[in-house]
Amino acid sequence: MLQNNMSSILPAEGFVRLPTVLCLIPVSKSTWWEGIKNGEYPAPLKISPRTSAWKVDDIRELIDKLSAKKPH
Repeated sequence: MLQNNMSSILPAEGFVRLPTVLCLIPVSKSTWWEGIKNGEYPAPLKISPRTSAWKVDDIRELIDKLSAKKPH
């Protein structure tokens, strides 16, 4: 199910903003930012002074890592 959801939300390459990331990684904004601070989640790139985005490849890698942790 996540695979279908991921392919419809994530572009093949490029960058995504936080709302897109949080559609795929079901955590709150504060949990997400705390995870970045702790090294659990990938850090964003600043694309302008007030705008952050994540590389699609980093988000795909995180999803794979989190999926591997889940018991099936």
